[in-house]
Amino acid sequence: MELDLDWVMRQEANTSAIERRAATLPGRRSVKKEFQAAWLCKAITLIDLTTLAGDDTPGRVRRLCAKARHPVRADLLAALGMDGITTGAVCVYHEMVEVAVEALAGSGIPVAAVSTGFPAGLSPFALRLAEIEESVKAGADEIDIVISRRHVLTGNWQALYDEMRAFRAACGPAHVKAILATGELGTLKNVARASLICMMAGADFIKTSTGKETVNATLPVSLVMIRAIRDYFEATGIRVGYKPAGGISKAKDALVYLALLKDELGPRWVQPDLFRFGASSLLGDIERQLEHHVTGAYSAGYRHAIG
Repeated sequence: MELDLDWVMRQEANTSAIERRAATLPGRRSVKKEFQAAWLCKAITLIDLTTLAGDDTPGRVRRLCAKARHPVRADLLAALGMDGITTGAVCVYHEMVEVAVEALAGSGIPVAAVSTGFPAGLSPFALRLAEIEESVKAGADEIDIVISRRHVLTGNWQALYDEMRAFRAACGPAHVKAILATGELGTLKNVARASLICMMAGADFIKTSTGKETVNATLPVSLVMIRAIRDYFEATGIRVGYKPAGGISKAKDALVYLALLKDELGPRWVQPDLFRFGASSLLGDIERQLEHHVTGAYSAGYRHAIG
């Protein structure tokens, strides 16, 4: 849609109220026993299993893809009656896209590529567009782009909209996730406004973080972004997805995020096409919790290799 600056400038954020609401979630929204196991299995299907390290190799990416295909030991899934689940996607740098596409062939698991000068987003604009196009050409189904934080910090909303619109066009048939890097945007009001603008410009998902910032996904930021998604849906009828990323490494934290999502947006959003966790170590802890549910005992983390 066209940029509606009046709508953008009406966005405010009551920080103290948002923080109070977020603080109550862990205590009020807990699930136990078989219900917890069911939600943790659901969480697995919502993970973008990620490796974004400078020492990534084709072998590491192939192992990660094997883990995405078989995220939990077969005996545990059989005991839970959850055979056949996979992660939501595999997320890699551009150089590893072709390796991941080959390793996941026939699985139905999409490949996501981080792009546009990830994580800082400060490379020349033409190169950022070309990077998107090259990743799509290599077979990436989803592109995780990073916005220019300076546009938000200086209030240049038209520039942010134009940038996001160009990224959306470059993605072509691929889904685009807009990474806001919320830990670097200064205020929750800025987060709300940037979220709305990225949706107006065509983002299929809005995402909290690159995972490389000092502050990544938090519950207050998530509440602001999820309510922006709700407002946008109510006004346009268009569903936009949400992806918290960075710092979500424990199964209990994943359950809190899922509770918040279901409270604010309803069960339709608790599906892989509208929600993802950006994580690498989260799957390991979920697998340990599922083994505890099945056997009554915790095992060492090394028995549940992440890849």
